[in-house]
Amino acid sequence: MALSAGLLIFVTIVVLLLLGIPIGISLVVASMLAIIQSLGVSAAIPASALKMFQGINIFTLLAIPFFILAGNIMGKGGIAVRLINFATAMTGRIPGSLAHTNVVANMLFGSVSGSGTAAASAMGTIIGPIQKKEGYDEDFSAAINVATAPTGLLIPPSTALITYALVSGGTSVAALFLGGVIPGILWGLSCMVVIFFYAKKKGLVAKQSITAKEFFKVMFDAIPSLLLIAIVIGGIVSGVFTATEASAIAVVYSLLLSMIFYKTIKMKELYGILLDSAKLSAIIMFLIGSSNIMAWVMSFTEIPSLIANAILGISDNPFIILLVINLLLLFVGTFMDLTPAILIFTPILLPVCQALGMTPLHFGIMLTFNLSIGTITPPVGNILFVGIKVAQRKLENVMPHLFKLYIAIFVVLLLVTYVSWFSTFLPKLAGYS
Repeated sequence: MALSAGLLIFVTIVVLLLLGIPIGISLVVASMLAIIQSLGVSAAIPASALKMFQGINIFTLLAIPFFILAGNIMGKGGIAVRLINFATAMTGRIPGSLAHTNVVANMLFGSVSGSGTAAASAMGTIIGPIQKKEGYDEDFSAAINVATAPTGLLIPPSTALITYALVSGGTSVAALFLGGVIPGILWGLSCMVVIFFYAKKKGLVAKQSITAKEFFKVMFDAIPSLLLIAIVIGGIVSGVFTATEASAIAVVYSLLLSMIFYKTIKMKELYGILLDSAKLSAIIMFLIGSSNIMAWVMSFTEIPSLIANAILGISDNPFIILLVINLLLLFVGTFMDLTPAILIFTPILLPVCQALGMTPLHFGIMLTFNLSIGTITPPVGNILFVGIKVAQRKLENVMPHLFKLYIAIFVVLLLVTYVSWFSTFLPKLAGYS
């Protein structure tokens, strides 16, 4: 039964995606067909409705729409310019400093906003023209912006890690947040290494350094924005509040910062921000509900066990198995968005990796890191196409530069996969086992 149900689900999803049907609807249709095949027509609708409701009727899920709202408020509240100024002050002495600024600013703004697409759009709009004026290759600049925008998907607060925490069956959100910090920073640093050698080759000199007085002025201007990260992570790790409560605090803080402190958002603009946040939250919630139907179907048809046995049968070498899993996820990421991929493949691959001795925390960071790469790869990488559109460049001209950055990022992925320390050091330091 597992094999026939698995084939039916796979073929249905592929066909519907090729027809342009949204992934959420594709999951529901494929799951219902599998239920009909296994349990009959009468069970399909009530079972699907019940499992979808159960999938989203979880208090912790409130953190996702709140963090999305906080990110949208911060994104439209003039935060990007302040973070760019701070990043410029930090990287001013390094060859190719404007490109390095783009990397650091993406890491800061991506973590504050929780959105890679928002980071790519904001940084590309602001830094791109400056790099062009300074003589930077526009295709290279676009590639740097695209390649480093997903770092905010790992550096907390991250809705992707919250989603994984729910699907994995109770992995600590605080531990995942801490676990994503070092891999996210390594992602950015690996791209900065590529930039450094490119800048030396092209003779891109460092910008003139600023005075200590100017540096501290820029830093103090950016501190209120950066405090959001400290408040959220510090509060969760110290046990002052939960991840859900932290998300609500993030909304209140971002509102106060944007409307009162910086005065960059007016009351009449809130409706549009709330509407955009509600739309994105609804899409994610529908995906979570849809995936819960599929998870239930997979459970009673024993599809995960079938796939796990097939993967474990490839080799006795854990190194080879993990490499195969990474290649599979890299392939999946080229045509599937981050959230549905996490929802679908966590219940399938987590048992396999646990059988190899990998903890759910380590696997979650590896999974999220890997699938985040898919956001910057064709044919459906949303960050890739946002970054290219903002830069007004052509994909075929940007891709040669991106390939060099892909190699650097892939090296970090292997480090994160095979060396658990990168994912577990900070959680263990904070007392999470």
